[in-house]
Amino acid sequence: MLDEMAGALEHKFCRLGGDLTVKDGCEIEGYASLFGQADQGGDIVGAGAYAKSLAALQAKGGRVKMLWQHDPVQPIGVWDEVREDGKGLYVKGRILTDVARGREAVALLGAGAIDGLSIGYRTVRAEKDGKGRRLLSELELWEVSLVTFPMLPGARVGAKGDQPASAEDLMREVAVALMTARRKLAQG
Repeated sequence: MLDEMAGALEHKFCRLGGDLTVKDGCEIEGYASLFGQADQGGDIVGAGAYAKSLAALQAKGGRVKMLWQHDPVQPIGVWDEVREDGKGLYVKGRILTDVARGREAVALLGAGAIDGLSIGYRTVRAEKDGKGRRLLSELELWEVSLVTFPMLPGARVGAKGDQPASAEDLMREVAVALMTARRKLAQG
């Protein structure tokens, strides 16, 4: 078990892409996490990783928060349904257009400028596999955010042929490099 990351709030990104549906401009549903797929940081979330956290939240009447870019002072809506299924962590909720940032999020989603979901969580149980990747088996889920940069490669559209990298691809690489460096610093 990896204890060095215990207590640190972490984030995982997943591109909205075809797995996210936007209805009436403010109702959204899709997957915030996909099981069994390595992200760009080398982590793999296992099926059942959220079960205890979701049960504990439900038992005390709590909710997973919907935030803008992981900013705890910018809630933008509510997740009406958060559950695990065979594919991953399914979320369904409403962006609140009575909130200024919620109106902005709806506009950015509609224009395709925002295309990612990201989870904020604490690692409860994880272990490393023979390839140095973390296998996350129990997570304490805090929030699911709408974000700019996805992290999960399997949930993104890849570049075609030998085209040069786009500005979005370069920014994504920078974001991943910064997150990886932050994680390594936190590990000491």
